[in-house]
Amino acid sequence: MRVIGLISGTSTDGIDAALVDIKGKGLNSRLKLLAYKTYPYPKGLKERIIELSVKGKVDEICHINFYLGELFSDAANRIARDSGVKMEDVDLIGSHGQTIHHIPEPRREGRFSVRSTLQIAEPSIIAERTGITVVADFRPGDISAGGEGAPLTPYLHYILFNQPKKSTVVVNIGGISNITYIPDRDFNKIAAFDTGPGNMLIDALVHNLTNGKRGIDKGGALASKGNINDYLISYLMSHPFINKRPPKTTGREAFGAVMLKDVLRIIKNKRISAKDAIATVTAFTAFSIIHNIKRFILSRGDVDAIFVGGGGSRNKTILNLMQKAIDAIPVFVFEDVGYNSKAIEAMAFALFAYETIQNIPSNVPTATGASHPVVMGKIVPGKNFKRLR
Repeated sequence: MRVIGLISGTSTDGIDAALVDIKGKGLNSRLKLLAYKTYPYPKGLKERIIELSVKGKVDEICHINFYLGELFSDAANRIARDSGVKMEDVDLIGSHGQTIHHIPEPRREGRFSVRSTLQIAEPSIIAERTGITVVADFRPGDISAGGEGAPLTPYLHYILFNQPKKSTVVVNIGGISNITYIPDRDFNKIAAFDTGPGNMLIDALVHNLTNGKRGIDKGGALASKGNINDYLISYLMSHPFINKRPPKTTGREAFGAVMLKDVLRIIKNKRISAKDAIATVTAFTAFSIIHNIKRFILSRGDVDAIFVGGGGSRNKTILNLMQKAIDAIPVFVFEDVGYNSKAIEAMAFALFAYETIQNIPSNVPTATGASHPVVMGKIVPGKNFKRLR
């Protein structure tokens, strides 16, 4: 089955689109990446989305939901066209959408304990514009079963990275960083959780300190020129989420605008240079990942290798700091074993759609805290729906 996976992550840079050929079923599924591309958001949209996550108004959320539906539709049509595949030869689309808000900690409402999450990019628009059946809105299924709705990618991580008689850790560094521990091919003992910031805080600080001239620290070049500030790194590593026991998830609410404001205040008060500040927040990403591996994974068993993917895997400074901090365990990037680091999350949502249409659960309860496996997502029939049944 040919499936398109679509996602815009917490970095909110654009839409990742992957065209994937999937065969098999469940944990025996096999994926072949046919095409991958990121389609950047129009100028100014990133800032509008971030604003929605902080103090969005309902009319703007309503509007952006349908606007993103158009952009996600366009990305699906373009990835098919760019790879030379006719849209009618695509069987299914899996769309994560764009996270606007994520509240994993339950809030009491009378006799109810309520977790919540909100992803937008209207799937009905995608189905209408492409003619292809869409599966979307995956996270609420896990939350309804008592989970945090994240992380979801461990299901794909297991399929791609499980190895006989070896235990591995898979790290994804997107806007937020998360890890998946796969002990000796045992799916029922997978541990996975968010560790803290990925690129989110680095990108925001670089954008601020360069007055908008740069949006990222490409390759970690700026960070490599600075020194880690002891006061700032101690402050950052003391954030309560870093030492919180899993299962745990986080997002822009913890490591976005509020933390950037704190960092800028400390930079000013302590007279920390721009290059040292960037070096320090980069170290925060690396150290928080390794700290969580040491505290919550190595206590469970040995780790033979660490595989790093996501946009942050292209930051050589992060990788070097991780390797120095963990020393005895080799750190690889996904490309070392033949996978595209940036395509994995889009591939995951292609896989989730594929499993959903076959009525197969694809959450990982040991990772999310859900009480049981669930079939995730909501199906919006396209013109090809009869062919799928």
